[in-house]
Amino acid sequence: MQRSKSKVKDKGAGKAKEKIVLAYSGGLDTLVAIRWLEERHDLEVVAVSIDVGQPGDMKANIERAKGIGAVSAYAVDAKQEFAEEYVWPALKANAMYQGAYPLSTAIARPLIAKILVDVARKEGAQFIAHGCTAKGNDQVRFDVSIGALAPELGIIAPMREWVMTREEEIDYAKNNDIPIPVKKACPYSTDENLWGRSCECGILEDASQEPPEDSRAWTVSPQKAPNKPTYVEIGFEKGIPVSLDGEKLGPVELIVRLNELAGANGVGRIDHVEDRLVGIKSRETYECPAAVTLIKAHQSLEGMVLTKDVLSYKRGAEQRYSELTYDGYWFSPLREALDAFMDKTQEFVTGTVRVKLYRGNADVVGRSSPYSLYNEGLATYAKGDEFDHTSAKGFIYVWGLPLRTVASAYKVEEPAAKAASKAPAKKPSKKGKA
Repeated sequence: MQRSKSKVKDKGAGKAKEKIVLAYSGGLDTLVAIRWLEERHDLEVVAVSIDVGQPGDMKANIERAKGIGAVSAYAVDAKQEFAEEYVWPALKANAMYQGAYPLSTAIARPLIAKILVDVARKEGAQFIAHGCTAKGNDQVRFDVSIGALAPELGIIAPMREWVMTREEEIDYAKNNDIPIPVKKACPYSTDENLWGRSCECGILEDASQEPPEDSRAWTVSPQKAPNKPTYVEIGFEKGIPVSLDGEKLGPVELIVRLNELAGANGVGRIDHVEDRLVGIKSRETYECPAAVTLIKAHQSLEGMVLTKDVLSYKRGAEQRYSELTYDGYWFSPLREALDAFMDKTQEFVTGTVRVKLYRGNADVVGRSSPYSLYNEGLATYAKGDEFDHTSAKGFIYVWGLPLRTVASAYKVEEPAAKAASKAPAKKPSKKGKA
C-alpha cells in the first residue's frame, strides 16, 4: 500500500507526526530516503539496521542516521536467527533457484521484514519503508512479507516514487549535506549476508562480458587459487551442519569459516541469467562459497541415507521451495508445510562428508553415516559378495512383464505384411479348360 499525498499532514497543524520505520542499510538509497521521507511525507523516521552478516560499522551507521534526521535508530544483530531459522531450513531443502542461485539475498528479506514489523509495533509506527526499486525482486519480498505479518501497516518505497539515477542520488545527497560512503566512480551495487554476496550494475549488465575481478570480494580467481587441494570434513546432525574437521561450531561461526576456506580456493562463483519475478531476465553474479559447499555436501549425504522414492519426490518439493522463497512467499502456508516435510526427511541425515576444495571446485570425495543405506556387501564385485545372483532372472521377468504384455497387446504388423494383407486376391487362371 502506497501512501497518498492527501494523507500528508499539515506541518503547521501542531499535531503529532506519524512514524515510519525504515529498513536502513547505511547505503546511498536509504541515507537519502531519511531526508526524503521527512520532506515528501512529513513523517518521523525510525531507522533500523539489521545485521545478517554484512560488513560495515553498525554503530557508525546508526549515528549517521540520527545525524541526518532519524528520530531514533536501532541496530539489531540477527545473524544467529538468520542462520538457524532461515539458512538451515533452506539448506535442508537444498534451495537453489533455477538450479544455480542459493537464494542468499532472498532468504534474508523475510527476516528483515519480520524485524521491521516488530519495531513498527513497538514504536507505534503506521508505515514501513524500504529502499527497493520497481524493477527488482526485493520490493515484492518486502511488501508481501510485511503484508502477511502486518496487513494494517502502510508501505512506502521511495525508490519507486522517486526514480533517480545513482549519480542523481549522489548529487541530491551533496546538495542536502548528507554524508555518503560511495563515490560516482563505484560501478557496482552489492548486497551481502552470511549466505552470500550479490553484485550487479556496471559492465555486469552486459551478459556477454566476463565479470571483472574487481566485482569479486569473497573469492580468489580459480587461476590464482592454491595449487594444492584443501580437504574439509563437514559433520551433519539431522541435516544441519554442526562441525568442521571434527570441531563443533555454532551456525554463524561455521558459515563464516567455510566462506573463508572455500573462498580462498575460488569456490562459489556464480554467473547466472535468471528470471526475475517482475518478468524480466537479469544477469546476476554471486559469491556463495559456504552455501555451494554445504549444499553439495548435504545432497551427497542425503543420497546415502534417503530412499530412492524420497529423494525423487524431494527434488520436486525442493524446486517449489526455492520458487516460493525467491518469489517472496516465505510466510506462506505452503512454505511452512514444505518445511514440515523437509524436517521429516532429515531425521536420519546424520554423518560426515569429506569435500575437496580445489581451484573453483567443491567435490565430495567421501561420506559416512550410521544410517547409511549403502551396503558394501551387496555392492561389491569382490570377495564377500552377499548379493543373491540367482534372484536376478526372476526379478527381471517380473519387472519386464508389463512391457512384454504391452508389446503383445499393441503389436503392430510390419509394413510389408500390412501391404500384403490389403492387396486384392488374384482370380483363378482359365488355362487348361475345354
